[in-house]
Amino acid sequence: MNRAESPGGQIHHTDPFATPERDRSPVRRLRGRLPAPVTLWTAYEPSDGDPAGLTVSSTLVADGEPGRLLGLVDEESELWAAASGSGRFAVTLLGPAHRQLADRFAGLFPAPGGLFATGEWTRTGYGPVPGGPGIGGWAGCRLDGAREYGWALLVEATIETVELEGAAAPLLHHRGRYRELAE
Repeated sequence: MNRAESPGGQIHHTDPFATPERDRSPVRRLRGRLPAPVTLWTAYEPSDGDPAGLTVSSTLVADGEPGRLLGLVDEESELWAAASGSGRFAVTLLGPAHRQLADRFAGLFPAPGGLFATGEWTRTGYGPVPGGPGIGGWAGCRLDGAREYGWALLVEATIETVELEGAAAPLLHHRGRYRELAE
């Protein structure tokens, strides 16, 4: 079948590089079936003040006095190096308009000139926060600790400040794709 004859003009209708169903981790498949909010974590490198960031979809907020935040991050990420060095980071709630931003900070979309080269950014005492419409708000967090948890680091933090921006719809991650809430 040539390209013109294939469905949607694509060469393959499935991903030829995908792990076969029989070899996929059932735990990873379970995790993929749990919808998760898409957030952007940012911090400043303490040595030079350069920003670092990472898309994180495993974030949990616990209400209390004080409020707490938990998340799973990659121990080898630039974000973890900056956050652990500075002891502070910002967590921004992304909306449906921020799919490319989320992909850029996940390393899935090109970032010519660097991760922070495009878009509006506001400097905070915790990390840079993206501006523009559709941001649900952000939290400034103090790092309390981290430990290995599965193949990631479980990061524990105290929420020191919260800035909410309107009632923006959240961007969700479910079964390997971004989703929006249907109202």
